[in-house]
Amino acid sequence: ACTGIENIDEAITLLEQNNWDLVAAINGVIPQENGILQSEYGGETLHGPAYGPTSHSTAASSTPSSSSAFRHVVPSRQIVERQPRMLDFRVEYRDRNVDVVLEDSSTVGDIKHILENELQVPASKMLLKGWKTGDVDDSTVLKTLHLPKNNSLYVLTPDLPPPSSSHSGALQESLNQNFMLIVTHREVQREYNLNFSGSSTIQEVKRNVYDLTSIPVRHQLWEGWPPSATDDSMTLAVSGLTFPCHRLTVGRRSSPVQTREQSEEQCTDVHMVSDSDGDDFEDATEFGVDDGEMFGVASSALRKSPMMPENAENEGDALLQFTAEFSSRYGDCHPVYFIGSLEAAFQEAFYGKARDRKLLAIYLHHDESVLTNVFCSQMLCAESIVSYLSQNFITWAWDMTKEANRARFLTMCTRHFGSVVAQTIRTQKTDQFPLFLIIMGKRSSNEVLNVIQGNTTVDELMMRLMAAMEIFSAQQQEDIKDEDEREARENVKREQDEAYRISLEADRAKREAQEREMAEQFRLEQIRKEQEEEREAIRLSLEQSLPPEPKEESTESVSKLRIRTPSGEFFERRFLASSKLQVVFDFVASKGYPWEEYKLLGTFPRRDVTQLDPNKSLLEVKLYPQETLFLEAKE
Repeated sequence: ACTGIENIDEAITLLEQNNWDLVAAINGVIPQENGILQSEYGGETLHGPAYGPTSHSTAASSTPSSSSAFRHVVPSRQIVERQPRMLDFRVEYRDRNVDVVLEDSSTVGDIKHILENELQVPASKMLLKGWKTGDVDDSTVLKTLHLPKNNSLYVLTPDLPPPSSSHSGALQESLNQNFMLIVTHREVQREYNLNFSGSSTIQEVKRNVYDLTSIPVRHQLWEGWPPSATDDSMTLAVSGLTFPCHRLTVGRRSSPVQTREQSEEQCTDVHMVSDSDGDDFEDATEFGVDDGEMFGVASSALRKSPMMPENAENEGDALLQFTAEFSSRYGDCHPVYFIGSLEAAFQEAFYGKARDRKLLAIYLHHDESVLTNVFCSQMLCAESIVSYLSQNFITWAWDMTKEANRARFLTMCTRHFGSVVAQTIRTQKTDQFPLFLIIMGKRSSNEVLNVIQGNTTVDELMMRLMAAMEIFSAQQQEDIKDEDEREARENVKREQDEAYRISLEADRAKREAQEREMAEQFRLEQIRKEQEEEREAIRLSLEQSLPPEPKEESTESVSKLRIRTPSGEFFERRFLASSKLQVVFDFVASKGYPWEEYKLLGTFPRRDVTQLDPNKSLLEVKLYPQETLFLEAKE
């Protein structure tokens, strides 16, 4: 109103240059000779047109033509050059993630050209999704989207063939389907039939419903979404909606306090009054706007719902509401608060591997402190602080506004940190909040490294965080060294145990092999003995069945056979020439050479006697009057 600056980035830059001193920032822009604002610390004295009806009345009486304190002034001012802001994008495409870093002066098309080289996908075939502000085109400048430093996007390529996976094919098919959403506006009992593609997000649906019903997204109370639809960035294809038609109901969330739009309307009304003539402004008291209350209207309008329910049974549910309300008040660029109990936060921060451990930052909020809004919006949500906390800290939060929640936290504090820390927090005055506790886990206890009060600056907050990080890093290096030594000892012990186990296995395997070998030898020996006994029995039986050997002086024809064994020994016997050849075979078998294993060969002519008919006589097979034969083992 005083300077006429409409560019929010320029205004913030000016405030940062003047350390957020509003009077100094205005005097730095407006020429000093105009005497718009001056400040004398120690007594708030404002020279020139002052804020407030009383001061203005005085000015008006002395100068009838004087304009309102809020009259629009267009001074000559310096052009503040703004350094380009770098934005980080993590883009997901199927099974790949691509990191892109660009200046905020770039366009959406620039992101697509970079992705075209990385993904080998034509830029014209890409649908870049995940924008918090809805669909954008390639010419949209990133700066106009007011994006946080870190962003997550995803690429859809409906015109390209899906990967050779049935799941991916089904997902791509769902993304290409059109869903009919029948949305009932509860208050006016009116239905809207809305068509959305499967690639549209739940956030896009809610924004479209805002255009139809004038209910802002944060005040929409929905019924009918599937249980799986837990994130507004989720596409309709994967949200579990009934295809092709799904019914939903929307209404305005009831709240005992004024909405942000109402507060903005009242703030707009105040500026409209400030732009009016002086006489109109002097009549503002008729509408209940007394001295010192002009900004009280806007202040009361900005009251929000509680950050945390007063008697929440589950700490995780309380933190969910805290995170949602914090985002509603101060935007999405804020620390990632751990959702869960304080004990779970300890477990996450302190009880992993030494290399993975982090410091624990506990943010204690208090709505009644005058420092809360500035601390949250200007320091806790600063990109540098958010980035540093996300990399090095587990951040847990609690609301100390309600007495029940305050008592509950003090009880937790006494249990985990001791009565001294609890007493320190208990004695903090309301205007000293919010508090930021830096906790470091030790082997036997948890140590509070620092308690940061709300009356600080971004630089001081960062310095204290970095100082705590230095202490933690030194302790962490010791813990890593101890852990590495312990793991080395455990590895040696495991290797020794493994070597011992392998040795035992080898010994057992060797013993089992020996036992198997001995058992096999015993079995073979038994078989051999049985075979020998069987052979001996057969030999004795054949020997007993042989006819008696004829005498030399026998009057019958006698054939004398001389038989050579494979070992070189000879044995002789006389047979009747009329005896069958089988008798010779039985004789040889009775000596331990069965004809199934040995063949009986003649010397001249060389012939295999075992191939002859065993029923023929010796005379017929020409083994008369005498013959020398030799035994040979069959192959």
